Amino acid sequence: MTGAAGTYKIVGMETHDVRFPTSRELDGSDAMNPDPDYSAAYVVLKTDDGFEGHGFAFTIGRGNDVQTTAIHALESYVVGKDVEDLGALYKSMVNDSPLRWLGPEKGVMHMAISAVVNALWDLKAKRAGKPVWRLLSEMSPEEIVDLIDFRYLSDALTREDALEILRNAAPGKEERIARLLETGYPAYTTSPGWLGYDDEKLRRLCKEALDQGFGQIKLKVGADLDDDRRRFRVAREVCGPDYPIAIDANQRWDVGSGIEWINALREFNPYWVEEPTSPDDVLGHAAIARGIDPIPVATGEHVQNRIVFKQLLQANAISYLQIDAARVGGVNENLAILLLAAKFGIPVCPHAGGVGLCELVQHLSMFDYVAVTGTMEGRVIEYVDHLHEHFVDPVVVRDGRYVAPTAPGFSAEMHPESISAHTFPHGAVWRDA
Repeated sequence: MTGAAGTYKIVGMETHDVRFPTSRELDGSDAMNPDPDYSAAYVVLKTDDGFEGHGFAFTIGRGNDVQTTAIHALESYVVGKDVEDLGALYKSMVNDSPLRWLGPEKGVMHMAISAVVNALWDLKAKRAGKPVWRLLSEMSPEEIVDLIDFRYLSDALTREDALEILRNAAPGKEERIARLLETGYPAYTTSPGWLGYDDEKLRRLCKEALDQGFGQIKLKVGADLDDDRRRFRVAREVCGPDYPIAIDANQRWDVGSGIEWINALREFNPYWVEEPTSPDDVLGHAAIARGIDPIPVATGEHVQNRIVFKQLLQANAISYLQIDAARVGGVNENLAILLLAAKFGIPVCPHAGGVGLCELVQHLSMFDYVAVTGTMEGRVIEYVDHLHEHFVDPVVVRDGRYVAPTAPGFSAEMHPESISAHTFPHGAVWRDA
């Protein structure tokens, strides 16, 4: 169903503990997560006029049941409510006293809020008959800023700052929408670089990435320096000396050891180093940035809220900001983070290494291009070639670029048979294991 108008109410919520056994092939393996099972704490919101909104929080297996329970705990915030005003509803959850006590604005409950908020955006876009990126791009600057909670941001980004950024970007939006539909958005791939892959598989996947038109790849590092040097050498032999190859330590190092390790890889010309240390250590990221200059630092997939992003920007700690569509408080908080990045002139290159994350975050980057920054220069979206077949509107990457989605919604909806087969522990995939 598409194109409905008028008010509506949420009349039901379903949650599902959905897990995919990616650990069997070591897909997704890195220095901190050697055997992840990509998982979705999945939520479906149903309305009184027959529409559904789908969303999820991404986890890596154990604990997905805890995340699913946290999502279900938000049922009273949406069921029975008229949820047309997504700014007010988002703020009611993140500022609710009991929920704040469990955070505030971090951890399992904040990710649960993200899943519900994203499901509400999926629902809103389906009712409007538009993909989320286009629905957001066609909103007025005033409508966008009304969605954002500016509390704790005013020393770096005010409502007036945000309005100015959005108004400055308004001219040319229609031309940018047309260009996006024609050419898509640049992607890079992490698929060659999982730490559990042997050298021959790394070599083969690097060659495939080049053949598929990707302008950048990423390698996981941080478990063993000699192994990292060998694997980086293999990648350089295939890709050439100047091809952009980023590295990702997944929070493996302390500050000092991180600086030493990265400098030991300097000869291979890393395009950026991602998550070199704890995502909460703002000053540590800043020290690493100084210690490895001019190699850029990127981080964001585990940054828990807009306040930490603000501090990373204020401290000149990152050169690339990596939003995650399912980590912070959903679309609304990511709008604030996109505007913060624009205010500080830092490009956004989203994290998408997980089930469904490519499907979601493409919408946010495309909105950023159309309505915030007006540029794709220096910006790429991560792409991982895993599990897209389980989605009704799967991401499409062609010639190394994301094809702009045109189907209504947030591209979050899984096929019912995929949910059923992968529900833990009684779905067929797990029951037969």
